[in-house]
Amino acid sequence: MNIGLYQSAASLTALERWQGAVAQNMTSGQVPGYRKRTVEFSSIELGQLQTDPKGKGTDGGAALFPTTTMGVSFHPGETTPTRRELDVAIDGDGFFEVQRPDGSHAYTRAGQFQVNAERTIVTHDGMPVLTEAGTPIVLQPEGGPLAISTDGALSQGDTQLGRINVVRFADNSKLIPTDSGMFAAGDGVDPMKVERPSVLQGYIEASNVTPLHEMISLVQIARAYEANQKIITSRDQNLQKALEALG
Repeated sequence: MNIGLYQSAASLTALERWQGAVAQNMTSGQVPGYRKRTVEFSSIELGQLQTDPKGKGTDGGAALFPTTTMGVSFHPGETTPTRRELDVAIDGDGFFEVQRPDGSHAYTRAGQFQVNAERTIVTHDGMPVLTEAGTPIVLQPEGGPLAISTDGALSQGDTQLGRINVVRFADNSKLIPTDSGMFAAGDGVDPMKVERPSVLQGYIEASNVTPLHEMISLVQIARAYEANQKIITSRDQNLQKALEALG
């Protein structure tokens, strides 16, 4: 069996996964709070290399095939001022907790909040933002401007509305990416309250995607893809020549 042919084919598959991650990063790079998708390359042992009958070259070790592991970079994005009272950013560790339509909870760094028809503070796609008590935040009709302190406490004049729930996780790598740059907690992954959060009203955290780096990755993928295609073509031609010679 031509191990090299299969190794190159496995490389193409790994490159396709890398390209998919880069495409997603470039598509979502302008979404506030989005976290960059990453790809780590490694190799696995499959099959066995044949020993050179002349005693040269390989000594018959295991064949290595490339594989990929998908991940997420939780490095913080750049925080910029907007002066909009419903724009909120977390300075440091933590996530906002929101409620999904099915009642489950999700976690996000995107603090570009809005107010719906029921005067509830929601995310850009309509999910209620939760307080430490686990309840949605409802603004008073005549309560005046909303004020959010650095510890997440919300108020309208003298009326206290609760405190934005900011949570963290012991291991962010166990979070499951979902739509809109949000994350879900898997089985056995429990959120922990951030005791002293640093919440910034009138600021928004951008994604942690660097467009230039993603463009460079696309060039690297294209070159590697082309190189592996040439290897496959060359090996295929050599096999064809061998078959023709053997009749």
